[in-house]
Amino acid sequence: MDDFLPFARPDIGQDEIDEVVHTLKSGWLTTGPQTKQFESDFAAYMGRKHAIAVNSATAGLHLALEAMGITEGDKVITTVYTFTASAEVIRYFNATPVFVDIDPVTKNISIPELKKALTQHRGQVKAIIPVHFGGLSCDMDELLQCGAEHGASVLEDAAHALPTTYRKKLIGSFGDIAVFSFYATKTLATGEGGMIVTNNDAWANRIRTMRLHGINRDVFDRYSSKKPSWFYEVVAPGYKYNLTDVASAIGIHQLKKLDAMQGRREHIATVYREQFADLPLDLPHADPQDRHSWHLFTVQLQPGKLTIDRDTFIERLMERGIGTSVHFIPLHRHPYWRDTYGLRDSDFPVATDIYRRTLSLPIYPVMTSEQIQRVVDAVTQICHDHRH
Repeated sequence: MDDFLPFARPDIGQDEIDEVVHTLKSGWLTTGPQTKQFESDFAAYMGRKHAIAVNSATAGLHLALEAMGITEGDKVITTVYTFTASAEVIRYFNATPVFVDIDPVTKNISIPELKKALTQHRGQVKAIIPVHFGGLSCDMDELLQCGAEHGASVLEDAAHALPTTYRKKLIGSFGDIAVFSFYATKTLATGEGGMIVTNNDAWANRIRTMRLHGINRDVFDRYSSKKPSWFYEVVAPGYKYNLTDVASAIGIHQLKKLDAMQGRREHIATVYREQFADLPLDLPHADPQDRHSWHLFTVQLQPGKLTIDRDTFIERLMERGIGTSVHFIPLHRHPYWRDTYGLRDSDFPVATDIYRRTLSLPIYPVMTSEQIQRVVDAVTQICHDHRH
């Protein structure tokens, strides 16, 4: 339909377009000067020593675990309420994921359940991968304390969490390594892409080497040198995870307007929260003392308050030309994770319950006031039409 409102759309302006054209004309398309600048700008924004650009957040998580030394037989804890990438990277090493449930208010990893899992698998857990769901920070104080007490590194899956803060500091400033996503729907979008940030020099060097085939020299240095520079050495069986200069050209300008884009998302979230306050919906939690990235705006149908279920609610919005999504189908409901590890709904009662009642509404900077109001009117009308 002509007036369909998509669930997500990136905010790409003339600056990004001009920079991409400049990059194309430069003749340097793969990892080069634009990527170097993007990494430098991002490190400065985060206040971290190292920012390493990769072609996806999944690649970033993989490289991070590799640098941490995860090997077969190790255990890594994460949540079931996430995209499969958070867990699949653990299997790349034939390591074992240990899944825990979520907090019913924040939808982030449950600290009590995490502590139980750490105690149950004492001495075997090498890393914890918390997910900052929707752009709301996890409790980093508790997570870091848990990691320190049990000798486990903390790898933040910050795919949703740019520019989220915790205790006034940006997410990415806390864990041993944090990984961000620049997928097309994210708060900073380069189409595909991601960034690894850390202060650990040894891990950063390892990640840079493994990012490009285990070669011990940066590809940009080899191809831009004014002296013969054909020689390189492969020091490990690495991967092909580098980010292109075309994507980085977009990222440079996305980063410049990141705070402004977050401000627009914040405005939309405020409108939704005010307009939906009296509806039979549970709205996302936000800490007024800190910044929520508002990558997602999820609503949960309150039990027994409506005559329709979540799936029908989505259909009613689709009939009105409004796109939605569901975040997430928990991992224990996917055949691979369910069958490989014998996972059941009853193992994760909070995630299971929230999944059945949750949908995600459009929230992105290029939404117009009219489009925001259209979502408000549609959600309000559906709730009024189907109240018990």
